[in-house]
Amino acid sequence: MKILAIESSCDETSAAVVENGVKVLSNVIASQAPVHAKTGGVVPEVAAREHVNRILPVVEKALTDAGVRLEKIDALAVTYGPGLSIALVIGTSVANALAMAVEKPLIGVRHIYGHVYAPWLEAKKTPQFPILSLSVSGGHNELFLMKEHHEFEILAETADDAAGEAFDKVARMLGLSYPGGPVLEALAKKGNREAFSFPRAVFSDGREAFSFSGLKTAVLYHLEKNKRRMRDKKFLADTAASFQKAVIDALTSKLFMMLDAHNDVKEIHLTGGVSANMALRDAIERALKVWNKENGMKIAFRVPVRMSYCTDNAAMIGAAAYFQYQKSSEKYREWKFVEARAGF
Repeated sequence: MKILAIESSCDETSAAVVENGVKVLSNVIASQAPVHAKTGGVVPEVAAREHVNRILPVVEKALTDAGVRLEKIDALAVTYGPGLSIALVIGTSVANALAMAVEKPLIGVRHIYGHVYAPWLEAKKTPQFPILSLSVSGGHNELFLMKEHHEFEILAETADDAAGEAFDKVARMLGLSYPGGPVLEALAKKGNREAFSFPRAVFSDGREAFSFSGLKTAVLYHLEKNKRRMRDKKFLADTAASFQKAVIDALTSKLFMMLDAHNDVKEIHLTGGVSANMALRDAIERALKVWNKENGMKIAFRVPVRMSYCTDNAAMIGAAAYFQYQKSSEKYREWKFVEARAGF
């Protein structure tokens, strides 16, 4: 089954053709990063204009790269939310028009579920359930327990700022370019992660949630107290390393707390834009090796096989759509309108 998928939830215009949820025939991504670097962040109206200009050429290229005509596609898929409403409307409008024109089913996919399915793309071995899936991106952090396809139990979710947003905001505080995640990670490699102590959020009401607003504020106060050192490269590197360690500690501690509670899982998946962070990958991999040894287990650790599958892309939407279709194909026997929904 070949699915043409479209993703336009934020600042990446993407289209892909995915076969049977795992084989990527094409995955075209038009990044807006250079455009938004001028303002140090995503401006919704600018993102929308870029989507309008790019989406049809991107879809055409995805079909060409895959060597398939639109009429031969079995179904279409599109991200309907969450994301920027003004951006989502462009993707859903094009997807609805194409699906109606060729009379093919249209599958609306929740953006976060796309990230969850990124590890299925080009996987040499089929992932085995149950799975603990940690999705870490700019707009959200979720920890899911997956017992079957599209059966998600939320174990922890974002309470305020997500890790990816914190990376971008702290990078800006340090005078780094946009997007901040990769450049902050590069700077952190030069610093001492134990140089400064930044907080890890704990909720007094016992909620299982991720929170990075307090950490972001702590870094702001730290920099204000040390204004005279802002030109000191070692100080900036130490700050970046200490901040990154605080984020990694918060994510991994929650992950392994849930692993202790659900130790029948067979795999741990790390997905989302921040899953490209090698320090985070290494921390989870090392901790899991110790956990497996102590508990006599062989739980596997899996990340997307390509960096392009970590950030926003249409291939992951195609993967999620395929398994969504398989679970309830009767819902998609004919074209039905998919509405953009920005909220979570």
